[in-house]
Amino acid sequence: QLQASGGGLVQAGGPLRLSCVISGRILNSYAVGWFRQAPGKEREFVAAIKWSGTTTDYADSVKGRFTISSDKGKKKVYLQMNSLKPEDTAVYYCAADRSGYYRLRKIHYDYENWGKGTLVTVSS
Repeated sequence: QLQASGGGLVQAGGPLRLSCVISGRILNSYAVGWFRQAPGKEREFVAAIKWSGTTTDYADSVKGRFTISSDKGKKKVYLQMNSLKPEDTAVYYCAADRSGYYRLRKIHYDYENWGKGTLVTVSS
């Protein structure tokens, strides 16, 4: 199971760091992804990282502002969000792609072990 935390209310332009704690086994071939869902919208891809730490990918809307990283010792994945915008407001989730697929995938149904999300609200 994966569980996201760290959400909150932040002013536009400000930073926020989300954490995702992983319970259970995780292999280097797995990937962890961050997704978000705003009210009335589909769940969308934000960022992903291979547990090996060698590969990351981002949605175009967050490139240059968000950074995904991992801490193997703590079994955590972080999402550092900078220069936040009101349109970043959403519930953020983390989940695992345990397929071992060689590329990072961006579709939410390729991921599993979703936990409860954490709400990020960016005020203008």
